Amino acid sequence: MTADSVFRVASLTKQVMAVATLLLVDDGVLALDDPVDDLVPELADPVVLADPAGPVDDVVPAQRAITTRDLLGFTGGHGFPSEFDWPIVGLLAERLHQGPPAPQAPPPPDEWAAGLATVPLLHQPGEGWTYNCGADVLGVLVARAASTSLPDVLDERVFGPLGMVDTGFVTRDVDRTTTYYGHDDGRLVVQDPPDGDWARPPAFPSGGGGLVSTGRDWLAFCRLLLADGATPDGPLLAPDLVRALRTDHTTPVQREWGRAFLDGQGWGFGGSVDITEDQPWNVVGRYGWVGGTGTAAYVVPATDTATILLSQVEFDGPKAELIDTFLAAST
Repeated sequence: MTADSVFRVASLTKQVMAVATLLLVDDGVLALDDPVDDLVPELADPVVLADPAGPVDDVVPAQRAITTRDLLGFTGGHGFPSEFDWPIVGLLAERLHQGPPAPQAPPPPDEWAAGLATVPLLHQPGEGWTYNCGADVLGVLVARAASTSLPDVLDERVFGPLGMVDTGFVTRDVDRTTTYYGHDDGRLVVQDPPDGDWARPPAFPSGGGGLVSTGRDWLAFCRLLLADGATPDGPLLAPDLVRALRTDHTTPVQREWGRAFLDGQGWGFGGSVDITEDQPWNVVGRYGWVGGTGTAAYVVPATDTATILLSQVEFDGPKAELIDTFLAAST
């Protein structure tokens, strides 16, 4: 392993997706509290499950439109609940390809968004918290707002200015790319070789988990968050928007909705925020997230610290021993 070994970073992608969205907010192209259905008409007039644990065809009208803030904060209503046996979970996997990263599985963005229109919300916009799907919707929103593809937006607005030369939705050097492993009956098995699914461009660039990156690149990204949006070449993102990204926006009710994922933390934009004393590794204000492929990255503004974990063995869940050890050591 070297500083430029290439890893599938999975849900760390959500942090980048949040920054890209806020760049367009900074430009005035998007507004946090404006509805998104002008650019994503598939979200116009959404319907909500009458009972989140009930049949997927028993729905009521949404009481308000979904906003950019809802998508950033995972409060829009699309996404995984903490109860994985609810009927909606199967629909999320079948129609929206929600689940472990699989870059060659989803259809192109417009076709994917058409499927989005057929999946009801789990809760009224703003009232709950559900995982992952909001970041994929942001990918569609940002690309349409910028009138280009999501990879081009990220290359131009984030990766280029930060010198993140190895970060993107496809590996640029197979020889430096790691092998991704899973578990099968206690044994490690190859999930994706260096020349596998991430070695060719995906039809659907997933804002929820599609990126590859390196330790060197991700440190540059963390430095942006610690510097309140500044870079050696000048400001990239307004400080108040970076601080909004690192700030918890959840209510106790929303955290209860997300308890299986948040595990006592709150949620900013694209990542979690430590807010309680219940965690042995707690540092109030620490921001970041974990990727299911064996990655994690956090920034601690109070101590000007970035902590990055890059492995390529899938985590069995939020309580995986490796991530617990990393979190305990990352303060």
